[in-house]
Amino acid sequence: MMYRALYRKWRPQTFSDVVGQSHITVTLCNELKAGKLAHAYLFTGSRGTGKTSCAKILAKAVNCEHPVDGNPCNECEVCRGIDSGAILDVVEIDAASNNGVDNIRDLREEANYTPVRAKYRVYIIDEVHMLSVGAFNALLKTLEEPPEHVKFILATTEVHKLPATILSRCQRFDFKRIEPEDIAARINVVAEGEGFTVDEEAAMLIARVADGGMRDALSLLDQCAGQSDRVTAQLVSSVAGFTGRDHLFSLADCIKNSDCARALSIINELHNSSCDMERLCSQLIEHYRNLMIIRSVNDPSGLIVCTASELKQMESQALSYTLENIMYILGVLEATSGNLRRGLNRRVETEMAFVRLCTPNLDSSVDALLKRVAAVENQVRSGVAVKPAAQNIAASDETQPTEAVPAAPEMLPDGELGCWPDIITELKNLNLPLTSVLYNSTAFVQGNHVVIYTDNPSLMALLKVKNNAIDLRHAIFNVTGIKYKIGVKSMEQTPDAPVPPPEEAPVQADPLASFLTQAEGYGVKITN
Repeated sequence: MMYRALYRKWRPQTFSDVVGQSHITVTLCNELKAGKLAHAYLFTGSRGTGKTSCAKILAKAVNCEHPVDGNPCNECEVCRGIDSGAILDVVEIDAASNNGVDNIRDLREEANYTPVRAKYRVYIIDEVHMLSVGAFNALLKTLEEPPEHVKFILATTEVHKLPATILSRCQRFDFKRIEPEDIAARINVVAEGEGFTVDEEAAMLIARVADGGMRDALSLLDQCAGQSDRVTAQLVSSVAGFTGRDHLFSLADCIKNSDCARALSIINELHNSSCDMERLCSQLIEHYRNLMIIRSVNDPSGLIVCTASELKQMESQALSYTLENIMYILGVLEATSGNLRRGLNRRVETEMAFVRLCTPNLDSSVDALLKRVAAVENQVRSGVAVKPAAQNIAASDETQPTEAVPAAPEMLPDGELGCWPDIITELKNLNLPLTSVLYNSTAFVQGNHVVIYTDNPSLMALLKVKNNAIDLRHAIFNVTGIKYKIGVKSMEQTPDAPVPPPEEAPVQADPLASFLTQAEGYGVKITN
């Protein structure tokens, strides 16, 4: 016998076999048991979610000689005839290729004839949104008041393209994307029936790649099973095209490090290897979307389709970006993708995008300017001044220009850190859980330390985690422009009993006492 693809071989035969659409199958079963059938149904939803399968099951169920709790028996002559195509009372029409007025007129004339073998003539019109305007108009009257022996089942992936006159004449059911756990469970059932094994991690990876579509999941499983009797996550990654994506991480590192030369070299290598620039741009958008998700949620594993090792690599790379930078890069890549679709020189357009991303000063767009202005504002709010470059005057009458040498930022004076609220705001983009612990805290500068006063006992434990301490230091640096060490004190402690910082040597000086001493040095007398 000719080999049948798994998604065809394992197509649901009863409503109970349909995965992840119980809100629809239960309703249909109840209607069938009560005999309260509509004359027209509309099934909508994304691809591979069970629309056509439910339409065929419904067509059998309304004609079955021995239905079981609303399901077709699949044993009677009518059920077997519908499955084999021998009974012509159930007609499946592809509206993509039969979308004209004449096709619908032929359907209307044929619908007037009584069924030959079944109880009802059932018309399943797939991709119904492809019908022309004239065809929709020709269908309206028959769809609203069909003969008693006729049922219509319309299916579409783009319900927004249907006229309101069609929608109002149908009983509508919306098929949702199937949950990954449900797809993985079905994959295990299919694998057991076919005699091969699927690792748990591989089943979940297939489910996430399928993006809610059972047909796509079974097609990918079919490809994997063709290579090995044991389907592993590594095999799924290879078949799904996840391997060989190291260039995405390399290009992202080039953007982070402003390495324009290396980025253009990688693009040249990809171009010479016949890599499509539009596809490369699409992959980079997906890559930075994943970095955005990692930066935005606590557990990104359920929102990102990749292997466990690749997720760890993404998490490491995401730590070197702020959420603001990721959003800016995504904006540039989205604009580049639009230019590529308009037929411009794809290689040049891609190279221009990377020159802008690796050399921010060249980008004069509003987003780039706002980003640079925000950095200057952070410096101003923190009180960090940059000394102007010195100019040397020669003995002659002419002024001799000299190269500007940027001055190193001066340390802030000891005392309360006035820009602490700005630092907490900046930390939101880097580490949201740590930010929540720092609410209602204050901070003082003590030499090369920022000492945090808080009543939250969790802060000390959190800062012992390396990534948390790094994020906090980055936030302080982004606002003040100065690299500080971190210390922690309880608000209940006296100034003479400092708590050692979690990562550095103990801080000896009390911030308040140091502030008062320094104030007296300037001639300022402070009394209670």
